[in-house]
Amino acid sequence: MLGIVRQRVSSVPTLQRMLYASKSFSSAAKEMTVRDALNSALDEEMSADPKVFLMGEEVGDYQGAYKITKGLLEKYGPQRVLDTPITEAGFAGIGVGAAYYGLRPVVEFMTFNFSMQAIDHIINSAAKSNYMSAGQISVPIVFRGPNGAAAGVGAQHSQCYAAWYGSCPGLKVLTPYSSEDARGLLKAAIRDPDPVVFLENELLYGESFPVSAEALNSDFCLPIGKAKIEREGKDLTITAYSKMVGHALKAAEVLAKEGISAEVINLLSIRPLDRAAINASVRKTNRLVTVEEAFSQNGVGAEICASVVEESFEYLDAPVERIAGADVPMPYAANLERMAVPQVDDIVRAAKRTCFRSV
Repeated sequence: MLGIVRQRVSSVPTLQRMLYASKSFSSAAKEMTVRDALNSALDEEMSADPKVFLMGEEVGDYQGAYKITKGLLEKYGPQRVLDTPITEAGFAGIGVGAAYYGLRPVVEFMTFNFSMQAIDHIINSAAKSNYMSAGQISVPIVFRGPNGAAAGVGAQHSQCYAAWYGSCPGLKVLTPYSSEDARGLLKAAIRDPDPVVFLENELLYGESFPVSAEALNSDFCLPIGKAKIEREGKDLTITAYSKMVGHALKAAEVLAKEGISAEVINLLSIRPLDRAAINASVRKTNRLVTVEEAFSQNGVGAEICASVVEESFEYLDAPVERIAGADVPMPYAANLERMAVPQVDDIVRAAKRTCFRSV
């Protein structure tokens, strides 16, 4: 079974892999919210593989805290859509154990801040078992849920864990932005033989995006570890993931009006990181701005900077600019919260600095 799954994941057409390292699909067929994209991906994978099951707080009777699992309990029953107590360490451990025995659990955290209660199972039980067993044990499990800042939910519900989990060998860490990203990456994550941390964004659930005809096919999935160029440009490269991709695209529109052509890279995958796509873009544009809502110290942007310095330093015409969240726990007050999270204007100013334009 696991060999079949590995074949399914690796069988994404070579042309599709190349497209995703270069540009997004253009054949938009319909609009779909991120919420519906995630729901449809879960539904299709549960229908295709009886070993896939869901578990988490309120995923069943309540149909999910954010309605991602709407209708799945009624369709698949309580043996495959399991409501759990408020005990992340307990149900994450059960999920890992089920994965050891060949099932494919999808574990939902109501917010990834609560995954701290289960981090021993995610890191020590899930991420390390394949290595420690010399490849004899696969752990095909997905940990998914909203990550990062939402709106007015305070410091304990607003942290971004991309860099945390991205630093751990044995995990794959995915960060979708659009509906097509969410649908294609979640399907790939469920089919993958290794543990995947799937970081969504609460504020994106209700947003609608064009979805290509290709993405509506039940066999559609995206290659893990490949970034996507959302907008091509020649003057500077902007890297971003999750909600910050939208900010980067808006900043690129502002910059275009001032004669600056920005290339926007949607990272999609934090681990593995598509270093080749990032460096290829920097070698073309000669400038780099990294954007993330997480803390700057030891962050994803820092890792990208290190990669560019190591592989493309001689191509840089200006210092790298890093845009990140403020180095404080997230404030509760709305005005302070906005100041703690990167805004479009912050990206525009950084881009102008790296292009030696007045701000």
